[in-house]
Amino acid sequence: MIYAGVPDGVLNVVPGFGPTAGAAVSSHMEIDKVSFTGSVETGREVMHAAASSNLKAILTKPLTLHSSACSSTRHGEICAAGSRVYVQEGIYDELEKKLVEKAKACVVGDPFDPKTNQGPQADKNQFDKILSYIEHGKKEGATLLTGGKSIGTKGYFIEPTIFSHVKEEMRITQDEIFGPVMTLMKFKTIEEAIKRGNNTRYGLAAGIVTKNIDTANTMSRSIRAGIVWINCYSILESDIPFGGYKMSGFGGKDLGLNALHKYLQLKSVVTPIYNSPWH
Repeated sequence: MIYAGVPDGVLNVVPGFGPTAGAAVSSHMEIDKVSFTGSVETGREVMHAAASSNLKAILTKPLTLHSSACSSTRHGEICAAGSRVYVQEGIYDELEKKLVEKAKACVVGDPFDPKTNQGPQADKNQFDKILSYIEHGKKEGATLLTGGKSIGTKGYFIEPTIFSHVKEEMRITQDEIFGPVMTLMKFKTIEEAIKRGNNTRYGLAAGIVTKNIDTANTMSRSIRAGIVWINCYSILESDIPFGGYKMSGFGGKDLGLNALHKYLQLKSVVTPIYNSPWH
């Protein structure tokens, strides 16, 4: 086996919490760049610390998209899961029925059990936050199709939840829930879908399902998101840049050559050559 080796000091791990370790890194005068992944609120704090110290470069990737019902990946706590689902009116009823059936069939429980589709939420704060958003959805007039409650008395388990009759201005559509909650909305035309899909302050990822190549091209170029999947979802490879638009991040992307370039700094060196034929 051949080991490439890393010189001492190239990689250092500093464990700790945001207000202590994170704040120290963000405000350090000898650190030239910070790559941050987390909430928009914390991203602002990182940028403020950078501006107040040595104006270090910042690459932010806030976790800014909600999560889909019956998400087997990280129990709904994943930044690029698609919870704002727009469905063309001709197939809406059929798709709604299938999604509800799928959500009800999800197995929620021990994440180490191979039969489990969805595990517990990360902690009690996140658990309470998700449940509060579900209550907001009901109070604002959205229709709860399935789920909406906690499961059991031990641990932080929440039923896969789907809302219909959702409007863009509702909190469950505009805010980050970061849990197993899906919102369903109808649309008639492609133009309407584009306009409503862009009606958010976030723009990390989007997915388009269509058999029409013109529709795929039009929508993928019109949706303001850092990555658009067509007839697939959540496909990431080392050569596919990943990062968001608007409040879903700036300063560069993960993966691909673009990510490497963001950790380099361009330098121009000009040297005169005296007594040369072209001098």
